[in-house]
Amino acid sequence: MKKNGVLNSDISRVLSYLGHTETIAIGDCGLPIPDEAERIDLALAFGVPTFIQTLKIVAGDMKIEKVVLAEEIKTLNPEVHEQILQLFSGSDTEFEYVKHSDFKLKTKECKAVIRTGETTPYANIILQSGCIFA
Repeated sequence: MKKNGVLNSDISRVLSYLGHTETIAIGDCGLPIPDEAERIDLALAFGVPTFIQTLKIVAGDMKIEKVVLAEEIKTLNPEVHEQILQLFSGSDTEFEYVKHSDFKLKTKECKAVIRTGETTPYANIILQSGCIFA
């Protein structure tokens, strides 16, 4: 039995086969998931698990060089936006903001989309894999 890191076997598998610059997304329970991406559904009930809980666990087990967020999160969900900024503070992670409509198009390029039970607006993120060696 695995002792550390992500225990969910689907997430663990996806993280282990990500190459440099490949992406995954974590979304709220309303984010449309394109057929091109693997769906990893964690949603148990509204609010369970939360977006931030899921992001913290995945970020703890993944080298992330860039995140993509919807521009709308800044004004329509500032609490979650601030939590994301705090999670990545002190790192050299690049941030990119796009319109929510463009964000949804970008999920088509993701290897997987992790669906949470989150019910607050624009609680979605795309994580770009970094390189773990110099």
